[in-house]
Amino acid sequence: VICPGAASDHPPQNRSVMFSSGNRTGFELFEEWWDKSQTVPFYLIAVLLPLLNLKSPSFFAKFNVLGTVSVAYLVFLVTVKAVHLGIHLEFRWFTENEFFVPEFRILFPQLTGVLTLAFFIHNCVITLLQNNRNQENNVRDLSIAYFLVGLTYLYVGVIIFASFPSPPLSKECIEQNFLDNFPSDDMMSFVARIFLLFQMMTVYPLLGYLARVQLLRQFFGDAYPSLFHVLILNLAIVGAGVAMARFYPNIGGIIRYSGATCGLAFVFVYPSLIYMISLRRAGQLTWPTLIIHIFIILLGLANLIAQFLL
Repeated sequence: VICPGAASDHPPQNRSVMFSSGNRTGFELFEEWWDKSQTVPFYLIAVLLPLLNLKSPSFFAKFNVLGTVSVAYLVFLVTVKAVHLGIHLEFRWFTENEFFVPEFRILFPQLTGVLTLAFFIHNCVITLLQNNRNQENNVRDLSIAYFLVGLTYLYVGVIIFASFPSPPLSKECIEQNFLDNFPSDDMMSFVARIFLLFQMMTVYPLLGYLARVQLLRQFFGDAYPSLFHVLILNLAIVGAGVAMARFYPNIGGIIRYSGATCGLAFVFVYPSLIYMISLRRAGQLTWPTLIIHIFIILLGLANLIAQFLL
C-alpha cells in the first residue's frame, strides 16, 4: 500500500512491502504512454465517441449487466486486501494520537455533496425505467437496486477505511479512487482497473443517451433529430469529460460539486416548489408547510455553497 502524497499535510510514505516490476525500464515507458490523465482520455475518444452516436441504448442496457462482474471483483479485491493488511482502527478518544480520525469533522458537507448525487440519479434512472416492459415492477426493482448499491458502497468504504494500515500511514492518505493506493504494478489492482474500464465503456453510452434524451427532446422535440445534432452534443460531452480528466482528475470533487449543483435543482428546489404550487392551487397551502419547504430549499443552497468553502 502506498501514499501518493495527494493528502495535505502528509508527505509521501511507503509501507515496507512493495511490489516491484521485473523490467523497470519497460514499465516506466508504459507509464509514460499510459497515464490516466495525460494520455488515456485521448485514447478513449476513438472508442467511446462512436458508441455515443448509436441511436438505441437497449444493447448497452443489456450489455451493462456484465458490469456486475466488475462489482463482484471489486468486493473480492477489497476482501483479499483486508485479510492481508488486517484491521487498523484507533478508538482512544481521550488520548492524543496522530493516527486518530474523529467521527465528526467540519468537512462533513463533502459527504453530503456526494450523497446528493445519489438522489439526483433518480432523474436518470426514471428515464431508463420508461423502457421497461412491466412498469408495475419499477418501484420494487428500483428499491432492490438501491439497496444492493448502498450495501456495496458501505462494504467497500468501511473495509477500505478499516484495513488501511494506520500506523504507519495516515487515513488521510486514502485516495479518492482507492485503487490509486496500490502500486501500478500490483496485479490485482491492475485487473480491477481493467474491469472498471470495461464497465465504464457500457455505462458511458447510457449516460450519453440520457443527456441526449433530456436535452435534444427539450429543444428539438426529438431525442434523435439527426446525426449532426447528436454528434455535436456528443463532441461537447466527450470534450468536457476529457478536459476534466486532463486538468481536474479528482473524481471525489467532481461527484460532490456536480451532485450538490444538480441536486439543488432536482432534489431540493423543484420538488418543493411543485408541491407548494400544487397545494396553493388546491387552496391547501399553510404557513407551516411553506416554512418547512423553504427551509428545505435553503438547506440545499447551503449544501452547494459549503462545497466551495470546505
